[in-house]
Amino acid sequence: MKRKKTWGISIGILAMLFLTIYIFRDDGTMSDFVSIEGHEQFTKAYDGAMEGLPEPIESRKIGTDFGEVQLYKFQENDTLDQMPLLLLPGKGASTPMWEPNLRYFLEHRPVYTLDLLGEPGLSTETKRIETAEDQAIWLEQVLEQLPESDIHLLGLSFGGWSATNVALTFPEKIQSLILVDPVYVFGPIPFKMIIASIPASVPIVPKPIRETMLSYISGGIEMDQSDPTANLIETGMRTYKSKLPMPKKIKPEQLAELEMPVLGILAGGSTMHHAEKSYQTGVVYLQNPNSEMVLFADASHAINGEYPEELVETIESFLGKLK
Repeated sequence: MKRKKTWGISIGILAMLFLTIYIFRDDGTMSDFVSIEGHEQFTKAYDGAMEGLPEPIESRKIGTDFGEVQLYKFQENDTLDQMPLLLLPGKGASTPMWEPNLRYFLEHRPVYTLDLLGEPGLSTETKRIETAEDQAIWLEQVLEQLPESDIHLLGLSFGGWSATNVALTFPEKIQSLILVDPVYVFGPIPFKMIIASIPASVPIVPKPIRETMLSYISGGIEMDQSDPTANLIETGMRTYKSKLPMPKKIKPEQLAELEMPVLGILAGGSTMHHAEKSYQTGVVYLQNPNSEMVLFADASHAINGEYPEELVETIESFLGKLK
């Protein structure tokens, strides 16, 4: 019985790997929606999810070599003199994912958000993104077009990798780097999670299977389709085909090259890395004396929704020490 079960699992893994290679093979195309109808469904879900956020004071497209990037600015009048924070979302997510956190951030400083190129959102890829260098270039071009001379850069999950990737090559405008349960930064993604993420990101996979995998990746949290943000993420994974290259793991010696203060926040229950090992990697290799590593022992990879107030308190405590 055990051998049969193991064989069945192996066949399932091979089938998913084959499906992934077939669907996401390098066919020279760019990231885009799978159909006009899918784009319309996503836009409707996006508009609905944006209703849960504060009203942005600015919404515009920023031109880069690789496409048009959707940028928002949120601000309260009594924080005009504070350095702004730019938020980078996770894989398959976009600006509405910050709904649990945005109001808390705005109590302290202005906030920029953007939708990543090559991910479901309002940004549009117009030139194929093929390398990590390409991803750093377009993001740096966004940073250069912000009116402020310096910003704090925060990335969650895949956004944490994107933030680190650009900071290694174009650090000039980045005053500090805040990495919230980032992937491929302090350690690799466990192989079982790579396998689990496949059906979560393949558009043709049935919705119940995709939701089960999303729940597993998020540490057992059930998908609530009445939640606009959850509905948006599921819709994006069903209607959008991302052709971005696999992230290149950040090497420990690259972490040592980061000159700005870095705050690494890890979730103890995250399925996307080995939390203790990743924590120690940050402690050993981050060189700036103001850098910190923090472990939320009971949090899952969905840390921004589980601990929204505590997360902002931790970040603002870190930023307050940099003044």
